[in-house]
Amino acid sequence: MNESTIIVAFDQHAASVVAAVLLPGQQTPSLQPLAADLPAIGRFVMRVARQGAVRCCYEAGPCGFELQRFLTGRQVSCDVIAPSLIPRRPGDRIKTDRRDARQLAILYRASALTAIHIPTEQEEAARDLLRCREDIRADLLRARHRLSKFLLRHGRRFTGTKKAWTQPHRAWLRGQTWPIAALDQTHHAYLRAVDEALARLQAAEQDLRTLLDLAPLRPRVQRLRCFRGIDDLTALTIAAELGDARRFASAPRTMACVGWVPSEHSSGTRQARGAITKTGNAHLRRVLVEAAWHYRHRPFIGAALRRRQQGAPAAVIAQAWTAQQRLYRRYHRLAARGKPTQHVITAVARELTGFVWAALTQ
Repeated sequence: MNESTIIVAFDQHAASVVAAVLLPGQQTPSLQPLAADLPAIGRFVMRVARQGAVRCCYEAGPCGFELQRFLTGRQVSCDVIAPSLIPRRPGDRIKTDRRDARQLAILYRASALTAIHIPTEQEEAARDLLRCREDIRADLLRARHRLSKFLLRHGRRFTGTKKAWTQPHRAWLRGQTWPIAALDQTHHAYLRAVDEALARLQAAEQDLRTLLDLAPLRPRVQRLRCFRGIDDLTALTIAAELGDARRFASAPRTMACVGWVPSEHSSGTRQARGAITKTGNAHLRRVLVEAAWHYRHRPFIGAALRRRQQGAPAAVIAQAWTAQQRLYRRYHRLAARGKPTQHVITAVARELTGFVWAALTQ
């Protein structure tokens, strides 16, 4: 980084901010406590900017990207730093806001930090709603478990069909009667929690479908829906969580961002590789694994998939068909070698990530 640039590093929290200012030629930053107020931070940065060009940075955290967008809107360069990639000395056992801000400024000048990708406001809004849907699904699962375990404790099991939570199962649940009022109240409370969570989930999914035609998500979703196992909500999740795939120079870099590369601890003549690193976006990794399960079946384009591919670029449709053939062979080749199914699916999901990158960067 240019030595004549003024570095301003923030250690940001909900109620307080510490700014470390590293002027050209200085080795030790000066520290300034600030209120957690964007206009106050902006005025402070503008005062510093009177002395020369300024570059700002802060760690990614629960406060989000509001500070970065605020400063960028005022023509001040600001990077958000990946916390997991900040170099830390093993023997350092003291952590304070002032030390963190000071160290951040020094490392930022030395170009020893890694900035993360900043999503657009539309992408972040879609991502928040998608994660809200995941939370609602978790709430629904917990509510169903509480109800089913309550019934099991009292010896009531549904045997009408093999699957639970179908229409016959719901009719059976609503037809339960209890000899004690407290048990009847408990049953209705658990059943009401399931119904409320299901209604919330349906409302969230309906809201998400309105985002399918919004830019910049629409062209990405259109391309992603050409692949087997990737329908509307899965395509929307990949489009929102991955962002602009063109920021990755190659498919392996995309795989590394998602966490598909194996961990390694090799030294000298010894080479040891372990499980995948799982560094990166867990939401994106989950939906890719779910999609990868579809590729264990023989390549086939059904009516639903053909309908999803209408209007998509011919090159992407061809890539999706190539993915079906290659990943089907990959799955059965690894399975024939005795690999555990989860390992096989992980390998298929890794290659599917490469096909997704190619489809989004054409």
